[in-house]
Amino acid sequence: MTASLPDVQELSFEQARDELVRVVSELEQGASSLEQSLALWERGEALAARCEEWLLGAKRRLDEAKAASDKAAEGDS
Repeated sequence: MTASLPDVQELSFEQARDELVRVVSELEQGASSLEQSLALWERGEALAARCEEWLLGAKRRLDEAKAASDKAAEGDS
């Protein structure tokens, strides 16, 4: 792994997901050294956490929109 990789916190969901797929594929193929494997694993963990943050945020937004919609529907009754 090189130091030129972008900060995980700056990645969009799609960017993090795509890089995570690449990292998993690389790990499945077998990295050339233990140190490289550990660096890939750590990057993969950070990418998975970032994807989860995005998904939880999307779920929260959907829940808020549904609650607002339900509240508006109650007001129309």
